[in-house]
Amino acid sequence: MASVAMLDPKRRGNEAEKLHTRLGQLVVGQEEAIREIVDIYQLYRTGLNAPGRPIGNFLFLGPTGCGKTRLVEATAECLVNDPKAVIKIDCAEFQHSHEIAKLIGSPPGYLGHRETHALLSQEAINRFHTDAVKISFVLFDEIEKASDSLWNLLLGILDKAVLTLGDNRKVDFSCAMIFMTGNLGSAEMNSVLQPRMGFEAAGLRREMTAGAVDEGTSSKMTRSATEAARRKFTPEFINRLDKIVVFQPLGSDELRRIVDIELQAVQDRIMKQAADRSFEFTVTDAGKEFLLEEGTDIRYGARHLKRAIDRLIVQPLATFIASEQVRGGDVLSVNHQPQSPGMTFVRVGERLMYGVKAA
Repeated sequence: MASVAMLDPKRRGNEAEKLHTRLGQLVVGQEEAIREIVDIYQLYRTGLNAPGRPIGNFLFLGPTGCGKTRLVEATAECLVNDPKAVIKIDCAEFQHSHEIAKLIGSPPGYLGHRETHALLSQEAINRFHTDAVKISFVLFDEIEKASDSLWNLLLGILDKAVLTLGDNRKVDFSCAMIFMTGNLGSAEMNSVLQPRMGFEAAGLRREMTAGAVDEGTSSKMTRSATEAARRKFTPEFINRLDKIVVFQPLGSDELRRIVDIELQAVQDRIMKQAADRSFEFTVTDAGKEFLLEEGTDIRYGARHLKRAIDRLIVQPLATFIASEQVRGGDVLSVNHQPQSPGMTFVRVGERLMYGVKAA
């Protein structure tokens, strides 16, 4: 008699679990979006994704600076080891119907036909395939700014995974993940978050970054963004999407994690320099809190935080390198003193070359 065992539908395979863990390290505060990508990827790896369609069709909505584009780049980084392996189409450049020729090329007989190279050719789509992973990542950024012609072009891609170029060649998108990002509903989402009239801007900032929004507020924001998308796009377009994901604003805990990630990215860039120019730096807790204070803006999300790090950390470090105030092997401590307008940088030690600390 065959044994009976209860199966767990929530248990993922090893590859999907590794992708989930890695994306969680690279992208902060957007667990739902990560989960949707991992689930679609597992369908593809097991061969159970719908035949004759792209691997996945995603519409990412939310305010600027919440990680929409970053998640697409992180997915490419995790799967093909290259965050730049994303075919990015800036939809602001396709607000007029005639500009579609830049994507699909001009038909034969039109002026400039031979000089026009389609951005979405099969060669471009397959460019970043590897022996282990044959997946393409195509991003239509700020999709709401595109003309109706681009939306109509997308209908065939999203439904049949096929694009016909100007010279009648066919492009196969069946091994592509299609991502579309937009700021639709951002105004409505911000109105949900607005405090009572009379709060000062600083008070609003503290309230917004105190932590993640509660479940009720999150549901309202998701509903507002989804309704805005349904008003903007046709039912035919919406029905071809596998998932509409609304990205949530980042709270203080998420922003603190982003500070650590961005500072580590700066350190990695420094260590890629020649040995006589690579050094280490650490930022104190007081320094990180100052970065958060200077880099928190509800309108711009994590992008404002990155600008604060560039201004307060990266630019001074570049000055120290150019003026030879720091040398390869130095160790710097970065701190913030109360009432100071910036950071203090102190050399606290020296290392031997190639990362070996001196005794």
